[in-house]
Amino acid sequence: MLSDIEIAQRATLKRIGEIAAKLGIPDQALEPYGHYKAKIGLDFANSLSARKNGKLILVTAISPTPAGEGKTTTTVGLNDALNYIGKKAVCCLREPSLGPVFGMKGGAAGGGYAQVVPMEDINLHFTGDFSAIALANNLLAALLDNHIYHGNALDIDVRRIHWRRVVDMNDRALRDIAIALGGPGNGFPRQDGFDIVVASEVMAIFCLSNDLEDLKTRLGNIVVGYTRAQKPVLARDLNAHGAMTVLLKDALKPNLVQTIEGNPALIHGGPFANIAHGCNSVIATRTALKLADYVVTEAGFGADLGAEKFIDIKCRKSGLRPDAVVIVATIRALKYHGGVDLKELNKENLEALAAGLVNLERHVDNVRNHYGLPCVVSINHFANDTDAEVALLKKAIEKRGAAVVLARHWAEGGKGAKDLAETVVKMVESGTSNFRFVYPDEASLWEKMTAVATKIYGASEVHADSKVRERLRRLEEEGYGRYPICVAKTQYSFSTDPKLRGAPTGHVITVREVRLSAGAEFIVMICGDIMTMPGLPRVPSADKIDVGPDGKVVGLF
Repeated sequence: MLSDIEIAQRATLKRIGEIAAKLGIPDQALEPYGHYKAKIGLDFANSLSARKNGKLILVTAISPTPAGEGKTTTTVGLNDALNYIGKKAVCCLREPSLGPVFGMKGGAAGGGYAQVVPMEDINLHFTGDFSAIALANNLLAALLDNHIYHGNALDIDVRRIHWRRVVDMNDRALRDIAIALGGPGNGFPRQDGFDIVVASEVMAIFCLSNDLEDLKTRLGNIVVGYTRAQKPVLARDLNAHGAMTVLLKDALKPNLVQTIEGNPALIHGGPFANIAHGCNSVIATRTALKLADYVVTEAGFGADLGAEKFIDIKCRKSGLRPDAVVIVATIRALKYHGGVDLKELNKENLEALAAGLVNLERHVDNVRNHYGLPCVVSINHFANDTDAEVALLKKAIEKRGAAVVLARHWAEGGKGAKDLAETVVKMVESGTSNFRFVYPDEASLWEKMTAVATKIYGASEVHADSKVRERLRRLEEEGYGRYPICVAKTQYSFSTDPKLRGAPTGHVITVREVRLSAGAEFIVMICGDIMTMPGLPRVPSADKIDVGPDGKVVGLF
């Protein structure tokens, strides 16, 4: 059996101009990065505003497991399948972070015969967007410390600086550090730390901005810390937002690539959903909706994390509204949620499957009852799935009012997801969406956190110490109370304990830290033991990644 990278390297790619022509993008609107990837000019994207929007399909999933679910693979496969049945479709994805590429997950460009290509480029540096985001973030950090060094005219309290540096790599040693050591010439020593790029506010701003001017305004609104009089200090107070925008002006243009089957894909931005808001850029999604009849996009991790943030943050801020949702699951992963050991997942186990179905059922209920959206469950097919297991799953989920489709896009490409595409089209055309948010704008920040925890996670209550509650009170006094919340927590469970599989209820969600993202216009609630700078596993994916004498990358899966 060929690996993902071997399949991708054997694909015959079309020149990017040919892919652009499928969407009616003229050559003058393209900025090629080699033969097979390009950026789309913002002037062209803005010129599309009067066009009618296509239909938006959101792909989400069950709570992730080590057995894998294949959400990105399904997003790509569904895009190919829609084109296969004669629809004009494009998919919108996030860019992969080098953290998981070299860490636990490996590549993030789909899998099998449902991939976006050139796979190596997309996973490794791509068009340099993440580098630009990191540089803009760290420029602000440098300007902040430089301002303090040269007299601190703003009277910034060095004990109340919240702006952290970033790097696009998993590196636990950088979580908490001391900077400016070595004497007066190096500045004033203080405690600091790094986040991973995909958790940064600049990444969130990048993905939520409507255009270049909106980007600059949002960057200027970043709160980096507080004065000794406890007044907020903004990036514009440091005159940093203009230079930051310069670093991001080219990165803000959406990236165009293709699937293995030669269908268009826009890949732009990449916040994680467990520690950030988990959606690709608004600019890319809006551009795609003007260029195609169907747009397939994904939200990170499960429907409790990525999909909730897609609804309550991205849709709230952009006006976007999904027409239908696809929830990706595998029978293997559901048996894992039912308590089966990883080594035993290939064996038929109806009892474990029935026990694990509660995870999928809750995600279906959340999508239908709390987000008000019609959904279909796509079973990412594996060779060891038995007819009895498939029948059990279908019977259970159809009782919840959702269709179940077996999809074989990993092995067969678009043709293997034909049934899924036809089901999605029928669902979209039925017009049964009754979209709604989980909480209203006017709710307090604590009420918003409670709504997400109790309605979506199945928690009994939310806890926080007096320091966190005081922080929330101050944020509301400062005018940030109408912002949505962005919950940072483990992706592996509805709870904050990654070992609690299935669909736990009655658990307590503890908020241990609150961070203001004034430019992105949301409040980050950090829960449980989640870290905004991940670490590498015992055996990182980097161990297997190499390049041969012919220049071909190996081990990137």
